Amino acid sequence: MIRIMTSGEYSGRSKIVKSPLPDVSEKVSAIIARVKEHGDAALRDYALEFDGVRLEEIEVDPAEISRSAESVSSEYIRILSDAAENIMNFHERQKSGEFMYSPRPGIILGQRAIPIKRAGIYVPGGTAAYPSSVLMNAIPARVAGVEEIIMSTPNPSAEILAAAKIAGVSRVFRIGGAQAIAAMAYGTETVPSADKITGPGNIYVAEAKRQVSGDVGIDMTAGPSEIMIIADKNNYPAHIAADMLAQAEHDPNASAVLLTPSRRMAQAVSCEIENRLPKLPRYDTARKSIDSNGAIILVKNIYDAADIANDYAPEHLELCVDNPFEYMTYIRRAGSIFIGRNSPEALGDYWAGVNHILPTMGTARFSSPLSVSDFVTRQQYVYYSEAELSRVSRSIESFAASEGLSGHAESISIRRE
Repeated sequence: MIRIMTSGEYSGRSKIVKSPLPDVSEKVSAIIARVKEHGDAALRDYALEFDGVRLEEIEVDPAEISRSAESVSSEYIRILSDAAENIMNFHERQKSGEFMYSPRPGIILGQRAIPIKRAGIYVPGGTAAYPSSVLMNAIPARVAGVEEIIMSTPNPSAEILAAAKIAGVSRVFRIGGAQAIAAMAYGTETVPSADKITGPGNIYVAEAKRQVSGDVGIDMTAGPSEIMIIADKNNYPAHIAADMLAQAEHDPNASAVLLTPSRRMAQAVSCEIENRLPKLPRYDTARKSIDSNGAIILVKNIYDAADIANDYAPEHLELCVDNPFEYMTYIRRAGSIFIGRNSPEALGDYWAGVNHILPTMGTARFSSPLSVSDFVTRQQYVYYSEAELSRVSRSIESFAASEGLSGHAESISIRRE
């Protein structure tokens, strides 16, 4: 049964999220070291050990990708293509960051955005397959102008490979887990090393990304999925319960939290969750999530709810209230906001065009959704004419001298001489 508490009882995320995440750092470190040393052989051993698959070919043949795209229904291809177009349209608007200006004659300053050469994207497998994550990872990279997009995923389905073809993925590898991250970070005989690795995964994938960060770039170390819903009394309880269960079915460690000023709404949603849970195919997963990390918090008003949301910094936040745009301005910390009663979180997972790879576990306080900017580096540039350098040279020399760096000062003064 989901817990019901008051806002006065809330004292931070840890009051709600009870499932401790195991420490897998040593296991992941050993996997990474073995892949670095033994390459493809280690990947084949781990595929057999963890996935029960005897890998003949690590890379998926492009002909198999084409056959997979042809094997799924034309309706499914249409759905993928329409979703891809929505995602493309949203991310095209993120292409910025280049500028050039001249504050005075003889001075040019600016910045340019350079796409990374190779992006490595990870798409989870295991208990569920996520063609949507293929689109969410690959399309921003493609919009950014990345030269090559490689993808690692265990046991790719026809739907996954069809999505890879539509999203413009260059190469696909049949590997998962921490070993896939290690392969894309350091390279093997078959898998090339990437400049940046993005995409969600289980705790082993997240830990592997954390450990290789610095040798390659990563987007974030995402944790279990989470949703927070702010709902007033004017909602259908079944809608709110369905949205909470949509997150709970992801993972036993996922969290679903409702904030409402209405006790009647809180009780009705609790009943709806219990009525709907047994009907879910992923009942066991959702049951553990709701019992361990689910909560309904009775708040004084919507402003009180916004304060808790800003402290919690949820991955997904639904604003199911009257005048939602008014209250949105009070939300400062959230990965993605779903505004109004007809914008359930699943809309963002699949269709709307916003990215569903989001900061979790409170990291929305300082992190952002995956975007085009994750796949570019930014270079600054500066030009001064001889006259302009001469004009400011004494100021620079004085500044350098104040830091005790006479060589810096001389590199300026020598040009004046």
